Amino acid sequence: MGNSILARAEHKWYLLRKRKKLKNKQPTVLSSNCNGAFILHDLDCRFNSPTVNLYIQTADFLKFLAAPAQYLGKAPEEVVSNAPFPVGRIDDITIYFMHYKSFSEAREKWVERSARVDYDNLFIIMSDRNGCTREHIAAFDALPYPHRVIFTHQPYPEFKSAFYIKGFEDQEEVGVLSDWKPGFWKRRWLDAFDSVAFLNGDIYHFSGE
Repeated sequence: MGNSILARAEHKWYLLRKRKKLKNKQPTVLSSNCNGAFILHDLDCRFNSPTVNLYIQTADFLKFLAAPAQYLGKAPEEVVSNAPFPVGRIDDITIYFMHYKSFSEAREKWVERSARVDYDNLFIIMSDRNGCTREHIAAFDALPYPHRVIFTHQPYPEFKSAFYIKGFEDQEEVGVLSDWKPGFWKRRWLDAFDSVAFLNGDIYHFSGE
């Protein structure tokens, strides 16, 4: 990753240009991990969803997407675990609050941000991580959300919601897309995806028709 003054200055310009192009300033993003939060942060958008600074296993995230209002209408209960971060549960899904200092903070933010969800301005993001299989990708692709994307480590032209991130073909899943890519310019793996066009509603299909 480039650390020079030039690279940092260019990255600031890059973010300013993206923010200027964004028309949809108040989207609600439901994401299975931190990718949604990084997109919103880079675009200087408020978190209108509780699914930031956490991750949800693929099978549970698909349950969540089948009835989001059911889960967003409740506060998580603490789960005792050996994880080095708070863990919560709502009904039959487990939430891993990996970037929160305490469960009370995680619970408070979940409730606060759940109240901001706009079901008429909804965008769904998932990755082929955390136990994701081809069957899970197919299930995600069949969901009735017009604005949805799943980041994958290999191309899946048969799934219209799949977006292939190059560079992880030799791995079993897509990598941590919020990490910086190697190279002079400051870019995340996630920057391969046009998040501005996505949130503006200009993108519906990625891999096929």
